[in-house]
Amino acid sequence: MELKTKYQYTYFIYPFVVKENKYQKYLLKILKDERFNLKKFEKQKDIKMYQYFSPKLGQLLFSGFSASSKNDTKQNDLPIETLSALLAKNPCTIFEYKLKKDVQGKTEESGIFFKIRKIELICFKNGICFLTLKTNIEDSNLFSDVLNFNYKFRDIQLSKDLLNNFDKIHIQTDIFEDMNKLTEFIEDITGSKFESLKLDIDTERFLTYSYVCIDQQAWGEQKKFHDIEYQFIKFSNFLPADDIVSYENKKAITFSQWKYARIGISKQGITLFTSDAEMNNYTILPDEFENQYLYTYILNLYKMLSLKKLSANFQKSEQVKKVRKQFIEFTKKVWIQDITNDEIGAYFNYNISKVLRLDRLYNEVKNQFDVIYKEFNIEKNHKILKYILISMLILIIFTVLNYIELIK
Repeated sequence: MELKTKYQYTYFIYPFVVKENKYQKYLLKILKDERFNLKKFEKQKDIKMYQYFSPKLGQLLFSGFSASSKNDTKQNDLPIETLSALLAKNPCTIFEYKLKKDVQGKTEESGIFFKIRKIELICFKNGICFLTLKTNIEDSNLFSDVLNFNYKFRDIQLSKDLLNNFDKIHIQTDIFEDMNKLTEFIEDITGSKFESLKLDIDTERFLTYSYVCIDQQAWGEQKKFHDIEYQFIKFSNFLPADDIVSYENKKAITFSQWKYARIGISKQGITLFTSDAEMNNYTILPDEFENQYLYTYILNLYKMLSLKKLSANFQKSEQVKKVRKQFIEFTKKVWIQDITNDEIGAYFNYNISKVLRLDRLYNEVKNQFDVIYKEFNIEKNHKILKYILISMLILIIFTVLNYIELIK
């Protein structure tokens, strides 16, 4: 019997980098784009997010939590150039895309139809940004369609015609006329790939963040997880439905904090595989996964790319002093801060950090910092010693001259 889904959605995440000296100009471009609104966070409306994140990192991600309505009014009255300058100083700025309400008619051609439910643009002041698209499949409850959709959509940057030609599966959306229009939109928002390629970012593929809740007839009191584990392995490794899975070759780290839910984390993305045998899996957990846990993932990606950027900049001799200051600031304000006191969230964060190998990456950057710091101190000490020797020489000369004067 084919595996059926009760609920599903997938976020596709596209990291990119804006050059720091062009960051304010980039924010100005987005502010002028009528398709985007500046996203505001309200403490009462977003209370779960506010309570989940530690105060310091919550402030880093969601500066809107501290903004009053009076300040918002003043902000709206500012000239757009002034607003972009102010936002460029914020640790993080988030924009949301205004989705159209008109629905494109479906063709008679068979295929997987999907809707884009949300588009956000998340930008940090060091120029590291993330474009996120929330999607869900329409008119299908087949788990195989979820597998194929995730497998194909994440590669739309690889080839504009890939989705329409691969295995005769045609994916359409109700926002853009076709997949080419969608890729053009992505290219327009993300711009040049030059800075991204410097940090070894895969510019041809989305990171994937996917949630699915399957029918309890396949996983519940009467059916054990072991019977469908191969489906979870496909899902967590973003493989197509017809892929023959080798258990030994699975790449994702998997764990569970719930009876009927499994999380898979790999360098390609994160998945949460659940069953409707537990009510929480189609009521509360989907919302938490696309809010608290999603931003936990974004924050870890930001850490990884920030460390890569610091490492690259440490190799530029003309930027050493500036980068030393940035590394110290990153350590104090981001690295040593706990993301959350939530027990499950902390364990989730730990596993993401482990997969992204953040500790190793940080230690590599710290070693660079230590070497440069020692060289800086040696150079500084040499200068001090030089000044001391010059001063002593001058003093000796004056002493000798005074002595000669006395003799005369």
